Amino acid sequence: MSETPDSVVRTYTEQHRTAFLDDLAAWLRIPSVSAQPEHDGDVRRSAEWLSAKLGETGFPVTEIWETPGAPAVFAEWPSHDPDAPTVLVYGHHDVQPAAREDGWDTDPFEPVIRDGRMYGRGAADDKGQVFFHTLGVRAHLAATGRTAPAVNLKLLIEGEEESGSPHFRALVEERCARLTTDAVIVSDTGMWDETTPTVCTGMRGLAECEIELYGPEQDIHSGSFGGAVPNPATALARLVAALHDADGRVAIPGFYDGVTDLTDTERRLFAELPFDEATWLRTAKSRAASGEAGYSTLERVWARPTAEVNGIGGGYQGAGSKTIIPSSALVKISFRLVAGQDPDHVQQAVRNWVETQVPAGVRYRIAFSPATRPCLTPLDHPALQAVTRAMGRAFGRKILFTREGGSGPAADLQDVLGAPVLFLGISVPSDGWHAPNEKVELDLLLKGVETSAHLWGELAAALR
Repeated sequence: MSETPDSVVRTYTEQHRTAFLDDLAAWLRIPSVSAQPEHDGDVRRSAEWLSAKLGETGFPVTEIWETPGAPAVFAEWPSHDPDAPTVLVYGHHDVQPAAREDGWDTDPFEPVIRDGRMYGRGAADDKGQVFFHTLGVRAHLAATGRTAPAVNLKLLIEGEEESGSPHFRALVEERCARLTTDAVIVSDTGMWDETTPTVCTGMRGLAECEIELYGPEQDIHSGSFGGAVPNPATALARLVAALHDADGRVAIPGFYDGVTDLTDTERRLFAELPFDEATWLRTAKSRAASGEAGYSTLERVWARPTAEVNGIGGGYQGAGSKTIIPSSALVKISFRLVAGQDPDHVQQAVRNWVETQVPAGVRYRIAFSPATRPCLTPLDHPALQAVTRAMGRAFGRKILFTREGGSGPAADLQDVLGAPVLFLGISVPSDGWHAPNEKVELDLLLKGVETSAHLWGELAAALR
């Protein structure tokens, strides 16, 4: 029987498995912790290591891009096809802090392979998922006989994602001419579980604010003044209580303006996932599910906007009593946003709402952090279908669809570059991102290699 391109990819991947894992282990040994200044040199060393390795892989252009913080890595491999589309892969090479005393069974920066898994900080988040593209593109060439990819392939691997990507958008804006692309592939995501391969179709955005209410110029006696002057803690409690209506909807006028509603197809596809609410609640350490009426738990987490109180305080917090009217009270609120919502519009709606909630005699201050836009790729988008086909070829089974409830810098790429964002990841919940004993399943990591190998041809056909 003659070999097929898919079997060539599989054989090539297996033949190069050992060297690939050895290289990944070498990269994981570099403690590129962007949040800790003492590791600044290691983050740079990680960027230099990756740049050199991408050059060895075959990328004719590899560059280290400086930022006011940690460096990013850019690589480019033009296609020989004059009408080939361009694809940009995003990931990050920095990692979360880790120390043996945090509960690791082994040194977090000395990776070990045990029971078909590689343990080490960054194994899944995100070095492993960046690195599978290096073997993937070589398998793509081996299977197709090409000397360059079927697409103009670019990589942008940042060094500050685990620190909130403070300089990423500015970098993308500054370098947008070099980053022009027809599609973005984000390999900083995951699948539903070990036996359910999935493609993520979107992430929520994020707007965060801090609201502080001020009453008397200092704490005052509640017996002498209570009931006769406004209490900022009481006013804050009323404001928080007014945040949602009886059906769990955010009660801020204009908050839902522009929201892209779930389609019947999306709701049906979400329902196909093997979701067990009791198991999910155990993971959430919660006794009950709650939220906006009329939506399932997954729909609430992935496709509906939210308002959550992240912290609240004011007045006396110590032991015993202190009968005062406090001078101030504070609340921190985060708003997860979905496709169709504009962060600037939401922020103004919140400001307008707060003004109506604050009683006479109480002053207030409201401050927003920089917002993250939501991103969503429609199910019928040709690029998304290409990702799904590539993953289906690698896994040999039906691919289901998810979204991410969290937020990330992917939306900046979509916003600045004007290109659709697709998610390709093979990590699973048990990989323990940000936790002790982070790991990656080696069989799934190699499926990521195979998916990457198939992807460039699929995208070349889909985006012409």
